[in-house]
Amino acid sequence: MSQRATAGTVSGSRGEERDRWRNGLAGVLGAVRLAPAGGGVGEEGSRTTQVGFVRVLDLVADTLGVTRTWSHTAEDPGGFVAFGIQESGTVVLTQGDRTLTAGPGELFVWDATRPYGLDWPEAFAARIVRMPVHALPVAPGGSREVTAVVVPAVEGLGAALRGLLGTLVTAGGPRSAAIADLSAESVTNLFCALVAERAEPPETGSAGVGPRGHLLARIRGHIEDHLAEPELSPGAVAQAHHISVRYLHRLFEAEGVTVARYIRQRRLARCAQELARRSPSPPTVSSIAQRWGFVNPAHFSRTFRDAHGHSPVEWRALRTSAGQDTSVLLEAGPRA
Repeated sequence: MSQRATAGTVSGSRGEERDRWRNGLAGVLGAVRLAPAGGGVGEEGSRTTQVGFVRVLDLVADTLGVTRTWSHTAEDPGGFVAFGIQESGTVVLTQGDRTLTAGPGELFVWDATRPYGLDWPEAFAARIVRMPVHALPVAPGGSREVTAVVVPAVEGLGAALRGLLGTLVTAGGPRSAAIADLSAESVTNLFCALVAERAEPPETGSAGVGPRGHLLARIRGHIEDHLAEPELSPGAVAQAHHISVRYLHRLFEAEGVTVARYIRQRRLARCAQELARRSPSPPTVSSIAQRWGFVNPAHFSRTFRDAHGHSPVEWRALRTSAGQDTSVLLEAGPRA
């Protein structure tokens, strides 16, 4: 861990107390540069509570500056997301192109895999929570929706998260490993719900209007552009848009179709279009299937028959002899 701060001359028990304070910060913040204002010792204190894979730091100090640079991330990749709840005083958080000031009763989030700065210019108390990225049901980058954004912690999900943490810390952490893991999952699930709420605020009107509608339109376009890739899946789509698979499924619930089924329908529609196209040298059924992401020809034939009521060969014979407009087939897609 890197701690590059000077704090004057400290001796005896006061120095030991200061070392414990620094170690507490290092255990939660990782490699950072600490800069207590003016190099003074101040009235500083900290207490760390371990809740399963979540670590909670209660921090009290006169003033404090925390800086994490790209060199720190190279030294200590971190692999965690953190948020703070300001209890008293104010904090200025800078990350990327965003800067915010949070006051008492407000929650702020940062991503430890990227540089950031925290500055408490006056006496303060704050609760800092560290969560490993791998434990969050959010795709990498998903937390950026709320990075350097102030969230009220006195109402809604913010208040629920603050209350849960208060209960866990007051109890000194769960007594058994099983309860600790369940409690940690509760914390991370509430945090992810908060991320989703900030990313997609409640909407009125048609489903195609607002952030949710625009996101869904981008996802549909992405799926259309990648239909030919056999590895296209709900997981791949969610990762490409920095959201969790769970949230992706929520987006498609209003469409009345699962994500996997939607992908299959669009692939089948593309196959149906090609099979119905007249050509002096038509491609084989298996080559069309592989072109649109179907790896197993037998599975494709069964899936196509289930969707269209005819085998691919029968479909081709019926459509090419009838001269049907294939653009209609592409738009309509297979039956549900």
